[in-house]
Amino acid sequence: MTQPMLEIKPKSAAPDSTATHTTPQLLPCRINHDGPVTAADAFWQPTVESESAQHCPNYECHANRSDGKNTAYFRGRKLHGQAVKLPADYRGVVGVRRESPREQAAAKGTAGELEALDAIDVDATRAEQDAHQQRLDTGSLEVLAEFEEVVVWGHQSTADATTDPYVRGMDEWLALSDKIHSYE
Repeated sequence: MTQPMLEIKPKSAAPDSTATHTTPQLLPCRINHDGPVTAADAFWQPTVESESAQHCPNYECHANRSDGKNTAYFRGRKLHGQAVKLPADYRGVVGVRRESPREQAAAKGTAGELEALDAIDVDATRAEQDAHQQRLDTGSLEVLAEFEEVVVWGHQSTADATTDPYVRGMDEWLALSDKIHSYE
C-alpha cells in the first residue's frame, strides 16, 4: 500500500488567481474556539517599538522591518514578537486539508462507490494500477494564503532558537531541507 500524500492545490481553479498574503501569528496560549471572531481588531493590534511606530502604528506598515521585533497586548498581558523570515527560495502556505476520493467515499458510507474505487483493471499494467491507486490515496492541501514570515510571540522576551521550540523547529527543518536538496 502506498503512503498517504497531500497534493498542494491553489484555492481557485483559475490560472490567474493569486493567493492572499498574510503573516501567521504563533501565540503562547491555547484558545478553545475554532470559529470566526467578528471583533478581532478589538483584541489584536500588534505594534512596533520604534520611533517610526508613532507615525504608523498599525502592524502592516512595519512588515518589512529589519529587526522584526513587535509588541502586543493580549488579555492584558504584554507579548514580545519576533518575525522569522523564510529563505528567499521557500514558500509558506496556510492551507486546509481536503480528503482523498477514498476518504470521501468512506465518509459517505456508500459501499458500492468504495468498491468501485477499489476495482482492479485486469488489463492495466502494474504501473497503471499503481498510478490509479496513488490518485485514490492522494488528498489535497488547498492553499488559502501565502506568507513570507511568521511572527512568534513570547511572554517575557522575544522568541529565539535557543528557548522557543517553534523557532528552533523552523531553523532545524530549513537546515535539514537544505541538506536534502543540496548537490553535495
